[in-house]
Amino acid sequence: MKRIVLIAALVAFALSGWAQGDAKAKEILDEVSAKTKEIAAMSADFVFSMVNEEMDINETNEGSIKIKGQKYKVELPDLGVEVISDGTTIWNYMEDGNQVTISNIDDDGSELMDPSSLFSIYERGFRSEFVDEKTEAGKTLYHINLFPDSDEFDVTKIEVAIDKAAMMIHAATLYSTDGNLYGILVKKMDTKSVIADTYFVFDASKYDDVEVIDFR
Repeated sequence: MKRIVLIAALVAFALSGWAQGDAKAKEILDEVSAKTKEIAAMSADFVFSMVNEEMDINETNEGSIKIKGQKYKVELPDLGVEVISDGTTIWNYMEDGNQVTISNIDDDGSELMDPSSLFSIYERGFRSEFVDEKTEAGKTLYHINLFPDSDEFDVTKIEVAIDKAAMMIHAATLYSTDGNLYGILVKKMDTKSVIADTYFVFDASKYDDVEVIDFR
């Protein structure tokens, strides 16, 4: 679940303060950062994938994410998964079993669970590398690789593609230490979303007989 949220977060969040990396990568990421910092709330539809060649796994699912400050909601309807956070509490709902677990953000493990802090984490443990600029399906994309300086985040590399015209993230691939490749491809993005704060709180009354497991 943590990796699902991490990949979904790559759809939407800015890159702030890149202390490490080559000059070209830093220039691009700084521009994306400046643009996204001006966005109050945003939403995106994406395709999420997981590949493991050794285990012959190749799964693709569509999903969506909405983000407002440190609040977010990720939905993967094909998997029956919802992850919601109001910035303090996180709800993980699984349709299979009709069960929701509740925990505090600070108790939920990796900082990568929080999309609002995802890219600021990188300046404390990742270096960036500009790869190339290519045109794919009519879009000109910057490709940048991110490499962790430690094993804190359970990844070996993250490949990011940035839409040159929009200066927003278009796609990303995370190389996990568990042998899986997690990918995201943005289908549609709205950077002028108006979203009420109540959207980022799990409402148990909307789920008949839901089992609530509260770890707080």
